[in-house]
Amino acid sequence: MRKVIAVVFLLLTLGVGFVGLSAYAKDSPAQVIVWPERGAPVVRFTFGKFKEVGSLGNERTYITDTTAENLWSKPIPNANFALYLFDKNKVRIGQATLTISNVSPGETVKFQTTVASSGPPASLSVTPTYLPKELGPEVPLRKVSVTVNTVPQGAMAKLDGEEVGITPKIVQVAVGKHMLEFSKEGFNSGRFPFEIGPDDASGGSVSFELSTSVHDTIELRDGSVLSGDVVSVSGMEVVIKVGGSDQRLDRNQVKRILFVQREAPDQAK
Repeated sequence: MRKVIAVVFLLLTLGVGFVGLSAYAKDSPAQVIVWPERGAPVVRFTFGKFKEVGSLGNERTYITDTTAENLWSKPIPNANFALYLFDKNKVRIGQATLTISNVSPGETVKFQTTVASSGPPASLSVTPTYLPKELGPEVPLRKVSVTVNTVPQGAMAKLDGEEVGITPKIVQVAVGKHMLEFSKEGFNSGRFPFEIGPDDASGGSVSFELSTSVHDTIELRDGSVLSGDVVSVSGMEVVIKVGGSDQRLDRNQVKRILFVQREAPDQAK
């Protein structure tokens, strides 16, 4: 009994608390995730116990022994995955990046993963953020959520030619280049090209201002607004054609320019 008391006293003297020790005792069991969930399996991830190694405020740092096994029939030259941690209420509390490279078919690689989290995880998920081209046909397209809006709201939006609804609207967009088109009665239609990168996450937004004029609009710093056709913009001045006459404005007079979309002139004509 005296030895136990002495050990406890020594730990407290050295500043070693029982939070870290209890955290190790409450470590979650090893978890196995086969990706993708549907279709032919490609990678099997195995995560060991999440051990707390530090904390700062409400944020804790964990490490876990990780293995990745190539279940595919071809080598995986390079692939990145996002590891998401969830609590018992399915709320995401942390994330980390998993990278595997040069893994032959049937080969298993082991590494340690460090992750910052607001608490010990109850469940995990894995989502690809970058994949080699060879995996394209084997893997479903990764999509992210994007909020599409217009000024004013209430415009019909099309994504790559397909109607997605009335703005504001949350749409699912795959990685790659896309085109948004907007139309609203009383306003000029508009188009907005954009691109979703392999590392982009959900939560982004696109806002497009609809125009009611067939002319460009120049808002000046004194509050006045000119409507005409912008001829040129340089570092020193802006030239705009109003009523058939060119007006030259000092660039410091200009607060904002709103261009209307114009079709490129037919060179053959």
